Amino acid sequence: MSNLKRDNNPERHEGPDHSSPYPVSRLAAPIDLVDTAREIQDADQAIGNRTSAKLTAIADQIRALQEQAREVLEESQRDMDLHRARCSFQRRPGHVYHLYEDDGGGLYFSMLAPEDWREGPPHAYKGSYRLEADYSWTPLEQVDQPDETREMVRQLIADYRGQE
Repeated sequence: MSNLKRDNNPERHEGPDHSSPYPVSRLAAPIDLVDTAREIQDADQAIGNRTSAKLTAIADQIRALQEQAREVLEESQRDMDLHRARCSFQRRPGHVYHLYEDDGGGLYFSMLAPEDWREGPPHAYKGSYRLEADYSWTPLEQVDQPDETREMVRQLIADYRGQE
């Protein structure tokens, strides 16, 4: 590049060719403003698509967390109601108790299942629950179901140990 200055433009590059912010060789591709605008538009669209996808994923996670929170609150309310049910014996974790509702709408626990009564239970049967060590209640129909989270943790630990 020659050292001759053609105009008094202070933004004009006067350094060596290799540090020029724009092409200085006649062999370089010409800069077309339309191409540059198209590149900017494509970049804006790609960034917009990526941002939209990330926000959609976050919204899905928020919905999943809201559903989990609702389930936790429902379980908590159920557990509180079960702890308030009448009980004429000491409750012990690991044991199964059977819930009945008397004629007045009060709940009470019995050690007798509906099939243990000779002529049927005296009141409406509401379900059977196992008292857990953390004093939560597990419905009897869920006791034998595998805990997916616990199984997933076991699998992750086994995979980790296999990598060592």
